[in-house]
Amino acid sequence: MLPYLAIIFIPFFGFLGAFSLNVLETAFKKRINSVFGAFSTIFGIFTSFLLSLKLLLTHLGSTISYVNFDFADWISLGFGSVARNSSLLVHWGFLFDAVTLVMCVVITSVSLLVHIYSMEYMSHDPARNRFLSYLSLFVFFMLILVTANNYVQAFIGWEGVGLVSYLLISFWFMRTEAARSALKAVSINKIGDFGFVMMMLFMLFNFYSLDFHNVFAALERLAGLTTNFIFDISPLTIISFFLLVAAVGKSAQLGLHTWLPDAMEGPTPVSALIHAATMVTAGVYLLVRTSPVLELAPSILGLVVFLGASTALFGASTALFQNDIKKIIAYSTCSQLGYMFLACGLSAYGAAMFHLFTHAFFKALLFLGAGSVIHAMADEQDIRRMGGLAKILPFTYAIFTVGSFSLMGLPFLAGYYSKDLILELAYSATSALGAYAYAAGLLAAMCTAAYSARLSYLAFLTDTNSHRGSIEHAHEPAPAMFYPLAFLVVLSIISGALFYSVFMAGDFWAQSIFINVANVTSHGDVHALDSFAKLLPTVCVLFSFFLFLMFYHYFNLELGLFTFYNTTIRYLHTFFNKKWFFDHFYGVFFIRRGYILLYTWVFKVFERGLLTGTLVGLSINGLLASSRYIRKLHTGYIYHYGLAVVLVLVLSFLLVINS
Repeated sequence: MLPYLAIIFIPFFGFLGAFSLNVLETAFKKRINSVFGAFSTIFGIFTSFLLSLKLLLTHLGSTISYVNFDFADWISLGFGSVARNSSLLVHWGFLFDAVTLVMCVVITSVSLLVHIYSMEYMSHDPARNRFLSYLSLFVFFMLILVTANNYVQAFIGWEGVGLVSYLLISFWFMRTEAARSALKAVSINKIGDFGFVMMMLFMLFNFYSLDFHNVFAALERLAGLTTNFIFDISPLTIISFFLLVAAVGKSAQLGLHTWLPDAMEGPTPVSALIHAATMVTAGVYLLVRTSPVLELAPSILGLVVFLGASTALFGASTALFQNDIKKIIAYSTCSQLGYMFLACGLSAYGAAMFHLFTHAFFKALLFLGAGSVIHAMADEQDIRRMGGLAKILPFTYAIFTVGSFSLMGLPFLAGYYSKDLILELAYSATSALGAYAYAAGLLAAMCTAAYSARLSYLAFLTDTNSHRGSIEHAHEPAPAMFYPLAFLVVLSIISGALFYSVFMAGDFWAQSIFINVANVTSHGDVHALDSFAKLLPTVCVLFSFFLFLMFYHYFNLELGLFTFYNTTIRYLHTFFNKKWFFDHFYGVFFIRRGYILLYTWVFKVFERGLLTGTLVGLSINGLLASSRYIRKLHTGYIYHYGLAVVLVLVLSFLLVINS
């Protein structure tokens, strides 16, 4: 039991070490050497990573399905009718199966590299101890989420990562945009939190338990039932719908995605941690973990496929028209998460976890590589004001190219094995929805190649558009930033080929809690596909990449497209440039109208009219009127007061006698 608990709680002790230094700095108003804070957080994450990796390797060669234990009692209460005599028992319990251990390895490995990278990246920030403590707390809550053996405990981790994401996005809280973006992230994620709570309530009503084992064991009893609650829909469909709402909110799928690009206002290591290994992967993890329920709600599975495919296309097409280097990668994350949702909707949960695994490494590489560029260019983030960096920052250019190629899914890199597998799954699905998913996924892959070519050309290959001072002071990353990038380069190259057979093996996923789901490793007739279907994504990606690169190099595509768009398809360009108008729609129909509603009804009618005008006004007028009468009793003559005392005593005496 001790190694399993150590994985979770050692990062928390690292948080306490760094945060205690931050408290001392605040108390004494003096900056303290942050070596101890950095050491405590890095040591905690490193220990957790080693234990996670050891347990995963042991798990691969073991016949034990999973480890599940209850650490302590938490909630015990009765509910329901007397006939049912039901009770809810919730423990502090932990589950370690294939899904959990994969998530633990991904979280701790990427977090370790981000912690080391942050030592140099944040070295000049006076609140570095506070920053490192938040990173470790983020990891702790994510580990609580993925190791829980019941939904209540998982919800603690779910809310915890939301809280710490607010603290990290608004880390530079003196910036108005940072504070506003953090508030936006929390507000939109509350919709997902509402879905999680409703899912638990319906589970409690139907299963009388929130423990994974008890819920999954009772599925057969509810598989053919319907409920009168909403038009005779199956209770499993209702539960799966709220599950999807929760996952869409946390993993920033189409409709609730708008917080993700704005989260770039935090420091770059935060972006790498949120987008690669922690918060946004929580929604995918929840779908995989609750897959036994999802499998019995085919209509929701279809909705997951549609949402995933649409998000993949949306994210890639929007990234093509962004100029902020971090926002380009942020929309790329949105797109890649869409592929994971698409795989879950096709019941290929192994493929979804595989892409989550490989994506963590090349996306962390891209974000930390972008941080290296921003660090070298004096915090410049607009790719139109860069250029010529391939000669000045050759190592950064090389690692960024590897990350971009892996993101595009070029052969023999990590992204090729996982993303192309999902496209092949969609191709082999014999349905109209599968055809849409494949077309959207293929088009998204081509857009991915296009914006990767645009980013590489404008930032690294074209003539410089930067200020002279920025170019003169540009430099390669220090060793603390160099080594994490070097490790991520290696993982972005080999992780796909190295772990393909593991993730696609039925024996591996059989050692998990959804052992009874027959098609958990379903990949249709992928291996029977013809060479055309297998080569088409690679050919399309290469064609799109070199086409855009050639047009940028020979025809000044940025200026030419600007003229073409403004004269020919201006409205289409505006549609993509304005992010499909989601932000505008929410701003007009929710934010602005919500403000009008609050100002008109809450402030004017309720507060001014009812509270201030009526209740407070009546109270004040009543007090003034009563005080005018009470004032007359205070004459100032002692014989009046003496008479009052005597009368009170006589009345009291009479009351005592009568009683």
